[in-house]
Amino acid sequence: MTPPRARTWDRVGQTPVVRVRGRGSGRVSMAAMTCYKPGERSRLIYAIREYRGRKDEPKDFGWRDFRDLIIRTHIQLGAPIVLVWDNVRLHLTAGMRDFVAANADWLTVFQLPAYAPDLNPTEGIWSLVKRDIGNLAAADLGQITRAVKRRLKRIQYRPDDLVDGCFIGTGLSYDLAR
Repeated sequence: MTPPRARTWDRVGQTPVVRVRGRGSGRVSMAAMTCYKPGERSRLIYAIREYRGRKDEPKDFGWRDFRDLIIRTHIQLGAPIVLVWDNVRLHLTAGMRDFVAANADWLTVFQLPAYAPDLNPTEGIWSLVKRDIGNLAAADLGQITRAVKRRLKRIQYRPDDLVDGCFIGTGLSYDLAR
């Protein structure tokens, strides 16, 4: 995850310079599920992966990682899951399709249109995370990971319902009959 450019300031006529030590290699990848049930507190369940550029180290999440996140969510919630997700290539792999078919008794999947970030509540979570770390001048990859985890925990346990706000912002409804 590369933070977006953010605004900064300096004295009039002086160009602001932010010095960062360390190399720019590596990345932080995230996968998350926002979980909603009418009348109950919304949940955010996520996984984070660091990639440091080492040989034989996975660069991103694979379909098995998404499968494991879904299973972990199912165990934590103790209830059937209605999964609404976007068309990320890994969501459409044969292994994931087989997993969904094998667990149809507790897992129902609805696919969002090809490009619809405005319908995905998790995009709102990423926006909140990136907004807070936009001016972070990290010394190493671990510092970025810690900042992301800290922000996700704050979103996860905040009493003012940020996770609910991300769902409301999509315009989606809990009513599956519509």
